[in-house]
Parts: sequence; C-alpha cells; structure tokens
Amino acid sequence: MIRIQRMMASAAAFVLMIGAMAALPSGARAQDEAASPVAPDTTKTEDTPAYQNTFAGEFTPARGYDIIKTSRGSLNISLYGLFRWVDQMPGDQTYKDHLGNTRVVKARNDLNWHRSFVWLSGFFYDPRFMYTLSVWSLATTQQSLVFGNLRYKFSDAVTMGAAIAPNLTARSTQGSWPFWAATDRQMGEEFFRGGFSSGFYITGMPISRFYYNGSVNTNLSQLGVTASNDTRDLATSLSLFWMPTTGEFGPRGGLADFENHRTLATKFGISACKSRESRYAPNNQPPNATQIRLSDGVYPFETGALADTVTVESLDYNYVSMDVGLKYHGLSFQGEAYYRMLSDFKATGPTPEGSIRDTGIMVEVMHMVVPKTLGIYLAGGYVNDQFRRYPGEISYGADFFPFKSRSWRLNLHVIHIDKSPTGSNFGFYTAGQTGTTVSLGTDFLL
Repeated sequence: MIRIQRMMASAAAFVLMIGAMAALPSGARAQDEAASPVAPDTTKTEDTPAYQNTFAGEFTPARGYDIIKTSRGSLNISLYGLFRWVDQMPGDQTYKDHLGNTRVVKARNDLNWHRSFVWLSGFFYDPRFMYTLSVWSLATTQQSLVFGNLRYKFSDAVTMGAAIAPNLTARSTQGSWPFWAATDRQMGEEFFRGGFSSGFYITGMPISRFYYNGSVNTNLSQLGVTASNDTRDLATSLSLFWMPTTGEFGPRGGLADFENHRTLATKFGISACKSRESRYAPNNQPPNATQIRLSDGVYPFETGALADTVTVESLDYNYVSMDVGLKYHGLSFQGEAYYRMLSDFKATGPTPEGSIRDTGIMVEVMHMVVPKTLGIYLAGGYVNDQFRRYPGEISYGADFFPFKSRSWRLNLHVIHIDKSPTGSNFGFYTAGQTGTTVSLGTDFLL
C-alpha cells in the first residue's frame, strides 16, 4: 500500500508540474500529416479534414510519398522509425515466482534504434484491390521481416484480406499504433493481448458507425514460430466497436485528442479470441511460444512453470476484453477491462491448476495542454491474478510535437511498477521488476 501511495504521489507531482505549461500560448494549428486516408466527418469544419479509422489486419502506412500513380495501379512509400533510451531500475534485483523459486530480473539500460518500418503500398488493376508490403526491423532483438497484406473492398460492409494480421485482442492491436500515449503499450494490454500471425480476415461497417472485424490466424503469435514446428491448430478472434456520437475517433482511433473535438467522440468495443497454443519446440528445448506469460512473468511452457519438472506441452487460451474511449476539447480517455483463461493443459505430469483465470484493467487519460504541441498523460493498470500477486503500475509522461503534427514526436515516459507480469525487448517491461522505468524516445511517421 505504501508503494502504491508513493507511485500516486510521484505521478500527481509530475502532472502538476507539466500542467502549469498549459498557460503557454498555443501556436497556429497545422494540418495533421500522419495518417491516411482523408475523409470528412461530423466533428470537422469543411476546411479541416479528419481521417478514417484503420481496418484491422493492416500494419498501416502513413500518407507517405506517391512514386507511381496510374489507372492500372499505384505505388506509395511510407516510413516509420523509433529511437529511445530505456532504463529499468533497480538494475540488480531478483523476485520469487508463484512456486517460490528465485528468478533474476533482467533489467535493461540501453540506447537503441528500436523499431523501423518501410511500407510499399497501393492498388493494382482495380482501386478496390489493395496491397501493402511491409519491411519490419527490431534492433533490440536483431529481427527483420518482410511480409504482406492483400485485401479487396467489396463494399463498406465487406472487405476481405490475407496478411500477417492481429489476433483481435487488446484494442491497441487493431490499428491504433503508433498513436499511443507513449512509444509502446501499457502493462495491462501487453500482458493479456495476443500477437500477430498469418491469417485471413474480414472487416467492414454494415450499418452506420458500427464496425466488425473477424480473423482466423495460424496461431496466437507467429514470431519465432516456423511452419516446421507449428501445429494444425488455428486461432480465431472477433472484435466489434461502435462510435455512436461522431462516427470517428481521430486518426487510427489512437489516444490524444490532437484534433480538438468540438463534439464528444465516443468509442465502445468488445473483443474475443480463442486459440490452442503449443510450445512449438521439443520438450528438451526452450519454448518458441513466448506470447503468453503467467502473472509471475514465467512462460507457461517452461519446464517447471506450473509444477517442478513438469512441462506443459499445449493449452487453451481464451480471452475477452471490453474497451471505451472518449475525446473532447483536447481531453481523451481510454479504458479497457480484460479476462483471460488458460485451461486444458496437456503436460508431462500433473499440474496443480486445471485452469488459470486472470482479470485486469488499463486506463489512460491525456490532455493536450498546448494544442497540437504538448500533451501530458497519466495511466494505470492492475492484474487481479489467480496466484494473488496483484501486479500493478502507475505511469505518466509527456508528448511534444515540434512541427504541430503527429508525424514527429518526442516522448518522456515514467513507469512505477510492482511485480511486472510481462516482459519483452519490444516494450517497456521486464518480468518480475518492481521499481521504476524511465524512457526518452523520438519517433516519426511519414
């Protein structure tokens, strides 16, 4: 309780300090350059366009630069890059997992050109037949991939596609990246969410302001899993969302009311996913399946994760979440509630649990204290877990947009975390950490 109080006091002090900057005069408002395509909506005047929301299944390029544009096809190039410093403190610590085993916290302190994207996109023969080729690189893990997205828009109600696509879990997997408060996800969504893998998807708006997304994927996350060690099981997911008041939620449906909505923008959604997941590796080797973690930060497919010397070979992943978003006059709110059940364990021996049920929440509040220039935010997350560890976080930060555009951002992000249930070199978290993480980063989207 004392730790949580200190975390809240630190966050409050930061908000008060940065909030004083709201008195600064705002600069002239400039056209947002960072998302596509352009379309009118009910919250904008005729001379101030807004952007359509992104369909699920796309690693969506920005407006980019047109290279070729003909009646038979087009080619556009778009770029994203992120450089940041991340310091996870204290640097030397251990923690105990739910079985009482002592584990080392692998805390980072590094400078990295963290993430790069190059998109080649357009259409061929028919403007409704669209493609995107993505070149993705993550320097922190020395991984690079090239993958694609083919889709055909039959109507507003039906678009079908095949791609490396998201399992439709946390709302942040469904098109809002990189328009988040910070340069990566918060604890709750990172812990509960599924990943990305090859799949077929269908999406559309069957009635005004109501959208659906459905996807069938090869597994919960294809990263590190090859066809030779994959199984015959598939992942299925469905997401619905409704934007009743304005019919839009800003570029990509991301956080920050950069557009300064004059009418309250609202977004309500629900997502669900089911997958039979395996180790994707022999039992005498470390698992290739690294998307799922237990609430103590341990991979469930590690030998000894649930019982000494016992290895889980496969399990069911069942997930449901609900989310709500609000934007009005520079203020924005995003909240999400999660439920996840791991069950039907196939293991080399008996396990104490027949199923593991975890619930959690994530909330973010952001205010553009200087319109189109400076935003401050406060976020929190909590996991009510079956192992009674109760991980939690409070984070806060600031976004500065030098060109009054989402295209270039400077970000300061501070996290106070207790018993991190998640971890990866992708994001801000390392398993088991109790302490503070500080990040300074800059990213661009062209």
